Amino acid sequence: MKDLKFEQRRSLSRLEAADQLTALAAALRGGGEAELELSPGTLSLRIPDDLGSEIEVEIGDGEIELEIEFKWPTAPTRTAPGAKEAQTRKSVPAKPGRSRTGTDKGRSAKRSATKTA
Repeated sequence: MKDLKFEQRRSLSRLEAADQLTALAAALRGGGEAELELSPGTLSLRIPDDLGSEIEVEIGDGEIELEIEFKWPTAPTRTAPGAKEAQTRKSVPAKPGRSRTGTDKGRSAKRSATKTA
């Protein structure tokens, strides 16, 4: 069960969408306790220094769907000294022009399984 779920669906102009993304970017840049103005109220979040992300684009049925997702634990996590540097060194760079997200591996494995089946 989720502790809290907030969803908002409405039609926006391109400028209104840009304003929402700008407000989200400012909250992410500021970190710590961030407040986002969402009609009809304000959403307050604790945003840590490190978070996971996923970008998904789906094209079909005459529409393009772009999802940008950020995830982080609700409780602060401790990082051992030097762990962040070690994690960075282990990273494998993505192929030029391609983005790597947490779901890419799963999708590649699914595609491989489908092709062999």
